[in-house]
Amino acid sequence: MAAFFQRLAKATPTAFTAAFNSGSGNSRSAFRFPIGALAAVSGGISYIYYHSSADPVYLDEIKEEQTGPKVALNPHKWTEFKLQDTARVSHNTQLFRFTFDPTAKLGLDVASCLITRAPIGQDAEGKPKFVTRPYTPISDPDSKGYFDLLIKVYPEGKMSQHLASLKPGDVLEVKGPIEKLRYIPNMKKHIGMIAGGSGITPMLQVIEAILKNPDDTTKVSLLYANVSPDDILLKQKLDLLAAAHPNLKVYYTVDNPTKSWKGGKGFISKDMAVKGLPGPAEDTLILVCGPPGMMEHISGGKAKDWSQGELSGILKELGYTEEMVYKF
Repeated sequence: MAAFFQRLAKATPTAFTAAFNSGSGNSRSAFRFPIGALAAVSGGISYIYYHSSADPVYLDEIKEEQTGPKVALNPHKWTEFKLQDTARVSHNTQLFRFTFDPTAKLGLDVASCLITRAPIGQDAEGKPKFVTRPYTPISDPDSKGYFDLLIKVYPEGKMSQHLASLKPGDVLEVKGPIEKLRYIPNMKKHIGMIAGGSGITPMLQVIEAILKNPDDTTKVSLLYANVSPDDILLKQKLDLLAAAHPNLKVYYTVDNPTKSWKGGKGFISKDMAVKGLPGPAEDTLILVCGPPGMMEHISGGKAKDWSQGELSGILKELGYTEEMVYKF
């Protein structure tokens, strides 16, 4: 089992592939997912808007460019991706694997997300109405022919409920990628990260990009907050990565600790930030992603137009500037 987790820490998609290929057929009952392979749910704060145009396109309709291979994602058109299978990995979290032409590349850079949409009826004029959500794939952007989404399914979540209703063979409309932060190796000497819940996803993208590049010497310090120890996604993977890479440090804190919990307790505090993050400096970058309340407490939320907005909260009090902080 230890050897399995060591392999998983180096190549998460391998574990997912093994999980999806285990058993007979692709039925949900035959599927078995290794709990140790948990990865992050979608990063960033979800949003909703309605759209009444743009018919979906199909990957086989996208012609190969003269300068390179086909790209599965299209930033201008909705493309349909077929669901291969799903697996329940916790009381409110499911894994979804979507497939595409294995001769194409997904077309996702670090750190980027994709946009999904689902129909929710018609508007007053009889035009189709959609709900949309951004999600960050947890699979390696270089994976051939598939991408994985790990999503929390909420009782009132229109998109997550739609995803939960899909069966193998059904399709999901996707557009993207949407680039958040273009990561460049060694762009900063030390990167600090503050993540809450599913906000771990974009952090994971950056962490894995750094750790798999032997020429990237960037130090990474992650503060990861959750409601309880059971809500920590990706903990075993993060722990193994930290054990194998001295330039990665991870600190966990939970609101509702168990008696055996040995990590931090409560919300991320100013003291936690001082002890766990690199100090304000030109060669420092602090990345923040989590629910609205946490964002306001740590850095302030984004502006109404989804730009970075004014820096506030703990990070401003500690002397960081807007140039030193990026909000996913």
